[in-house]
Amino acid sequence: MVKTILRLPAVQAESGVSRSTIYLRIRQGLWPNPVKLGPRSVGWPASEVEAVNAARIGGLNDEDIRALVIKLENARKPVAAVAEGSK
Repeated sequence: MVKTILRLPAVQAESGVSRSTIYLRIRQGLWPNPVKLGPRSVGWPASEVEAVNAARIGGLNDEDIRALVIKLENARKPVAAVAEGSK
């Protein structure tokens, strides 16, 4: 399974919102936190961007989207634990 990470311009294009709105929604719990790609770069898993966009299109309310964001971010943890174990 290929995991694609989108940088900010691609996320803006996919979501149709500005940089400031993306970061506002992160603070509100309505958008997943980015993943660190390097010392000065971040990105978002394309599958997470797609899931949040689908939730918005589907008419989910903010509380349901917050629950989705938590679920998406928690799904990252097992992968991170495997990576830590290989060090």
